[in-house]
Amino acid sequence: MIAFLFRRLLVSALLVVFVSLISFSLVFASGNPAARLAGEGSAADAARLSQLHGFDDPILLQYGRWLAGVARGDFGDSLYFSRPVAELLGQHFPATAKLGLAAMLFALLLAIPLGVLAGLRKGSLADRATMLLSACAQAMPPFCLAFLLIIVFSVRNQWLPASGFDTWKHYIMPVTALGLFAMPAMLRLMKSEMETVLATDYIRTARAMGLGGPSVVLKYALRNALRPLVSLAAAQMGTLLAGSVVIETVFAINGAGLLAWTSILRGDFPTMQALILIFALIYIVLTLVADLINGWLDPRVRVSP
Repeated sequence: MIAFLFRRLLVSALLVVFVSLISFSLVFASGNPAARLAGEGSAADAARLSQLHGFDDPILLQYGRWLAGVARGDFGDSLYFSRPVAELLGQHFPATAKLGLAAMLFALLLAIPLGVLAGLRKGSLADRATMLLSACAQAMPPFCLAFLLIIVFSVRNQWLPASGFDTWKHYIMPVTALGLFAMPAMLRLMKSEMETVLATDYIRTARAMGLGGPSVVLKYALRNALRPLVSLAAAQMGTLLAGSVVIETVFAINGAGLLAWTSILRGDFPTMQALILIFALIYIVLTLVADLINGWLDPRVRVSP
């Protein structure tokens, strides 16, 4: 276990370095950053900005200086908001984290029981209905579903608020739009794993020893079927956080997604660098935690009468 943890930490550290290089290189992806900052200004303005921000220094020196600042929690100052990027992240990221966690919880609450039901009733009407729901949710892009929800529940009926993130009512539509996007893959995986686990020898042995249906499903089959779902949920969580850009823009949620969209439109590369790095770090940490949980959910479950 210690060797496995060491290997995963080493791989995660290498990924962090790689992502930091990609994030840093975005500044120079579309030419001279000083010229972009100067806009329609003169060459003298571009030269002054280049000297001010250190763009004339060697690339490795700039990267080292930026990385040292990141290690201290200093991502620089936003070019558009004229505030420290770390302060902007602290202000906007909590809403995105709440949205992502709520959407993942909603997706799991749908995917696990429906996947178990479809796996237990293979070929039945419940199985076909579950797969139809999964296909419909997969075919509907989150932003399309978001607009449909707004039209039905806010414009025509005024049941739910169309923007903001202040009360529990504000959560319903964005969480539904984002959660249904993550649910289909987890539902299909849960169904497939349940069918595979229920056909294994140890499940047949448990039933032969007199264990009832619910006991076998909940105590043995479900635990082993959840192992791959943990890894997929970690990957989907990263996708949900990244996908919040569209949902937060549609519902006017003042989160990191809306901040990312504004930074892209305004060419605020210090903020974009920080957001890309933070989202990547979250994804790496989630996958590491998922691997540790899978190590705890050992597939060799001992069956006892």
